Amino acid sequence: MLPKCDVIVINTPLTDKTRGLLDKNRIAKLKKGVLIVNNARGAIMDTQAVADACFSGHIAGYSGDVWFPQPAPKDHPWRYMPNHVMTPHIFGTPLDAQLRYAAGVKDMLERHFKGEDFPEQNYIVKEG
Repeated sequence: MLPKCDVIVINTPLTDKTRGLLDKNRIAKLKKGVLIVNNARGAIMDTQAVADACFSGHIAGYSGDVWFPQPAPKDHPWRYMPNHVMTPHIFGTPLDAQLRYAAGVKDMLERHFKGEDFPEQNYIVKEG
């Protein structure tokens, strides 16, 4: 099936069986010009194999939400490969949730700088 797909969308958990699933050998079987959208985990991909395939044009575009390793070092090959879009681990977060997160962070910072306590319900781990 891999040689027939124009677009591959990855939505699988990272397990021992899926780690490195799209390696050099599987990527070689993909249709030339394939687009890959990785909504899952960065470690499902063989990092260097993806970069090499993007540079060669075998992969026409790669989109991912997580890097492997994360945080990605400055010399990570995905930073320099052509035709990629990477987001900072926000694929599954709708805009309204991001706005709530931002408002919560703003509230916490304002309270901190004013020397105010945080509301009890906002604590995840109060001590430790």
